[in-house]
Amino acid sequence: MTTAPIRTALLAYGMSGKLFQAPFLAAHPGFELYAVAERTEQRMHHDYPGIRSFGSVAELLADPSIELVVVNTPSGTHFELASQALRAGKHVLLEKPVATSVAQLQELLALAKQMDRHLLAYHNRRWDTDFGAVRRVVESGQLGQLIEVHFRFDRYKPTLNPKKFKEDVLPGSGLLYDLGPHLIDQAISLFGRPLSCHKTVGHYRPGTQVDDYFSLHLRYPQGLNVWLTSGLLIANPVPAYVLHGSQGSYQKGRTDPQEAQLLSGMSPAAPEYGREKPGEEGRLTLAGPDGALTTTPDPAAPGNYLGLFEAVFQAIRYGAPYPIRPEQLLWQNELLEQSASA
Repeated sequence: MTTAPIRTALLAYGMSGKLFQAPFLAAHPGFELYAVAERTEQRMHHDYPGIRSFGSVAELLADPSIELVVVNTPSGTHFELASQALRAGKHVLLEKPVATSVAQLQELLALAKQMDRHLLAYHNRRWDTDFGAVRRVVESGQLGQLIEVHFRFDRYKPTLNPKKFKEDVLPGSGLLYDLGPHLIDQAISLFGRPLSCHKTVGHYRPGTQVDDYFSLHLRYPQGLNVWLTSGLLIANPVPAYVLHGSQGSYQKGRTDPQEAQLLSGMSPAAPEYGREKPGEEGRLTLAGPDGALTTTPDPAAPGNYLGLFEAVFQAIRYGAPYPIRPEQLLWQNELLEQSASA
């Protein structure tokens, strides 16, 4: 078993590659950021002068030295490109949504098994600063029996996205498939597979052809209700995480600073990386023995997407279980497919 760095290639260098993958592959000693597929303008050279650019995906996949391929292209291309990479004998780190149907995902999982390669989902939001605090509170049991949970991912973007693949009616387009996977994955990682799902989807921006609002109501055993909501016309967002249980409540804003820090050029290795600002703490309200309620601030530990890349490294080099399990991906795609067609 080799312990050499995993030679890795990106299939694109847009926002996802520039912010959410390349900096971590460069920072983690277990990876060698080696190549990118850039058909026209070679932008990645400005940030990584030693990178090798391939003019096509086929040329990149033909390089036998590449072990891991990051499929970070538009959603509708994920299935075909991941399939090509697996057939070429590469491990695959696949951006969300990992597929636009359950059938596609099942085919990819079967192909990965056939080729003895890893198919790993890129769900970085499990390593968000704010969600880490939510997970800690849930797992502590301080809130007692959970009754009502709300996760939101809101933005105010009234104009249509200039990226046509996000606005055209295509498989994987629309807000449900864009931000829905983040919220669904977070809910599944905490609570597992729901008993049922009821969805509401809306189209509100002038000229939109795709959904720009959704709300999923997931029902769980023991009466737990989970709502996952996202909208593009939310000018004054409410707390992103609201949890109510028999012994208390918890509220937390969407305070993860990583995207803004990465945009500013901060390294994931910087001491202040992933730390939320003072005053952005969650609010934990608990009932005492006498029934009196006490509210205290709840600071979050720093988040860091390097945790995801460490999990990828451990899975490929040492066969460690990857935290985003195949059955969880199947549950997620079942909910997306059911919700999109309901």
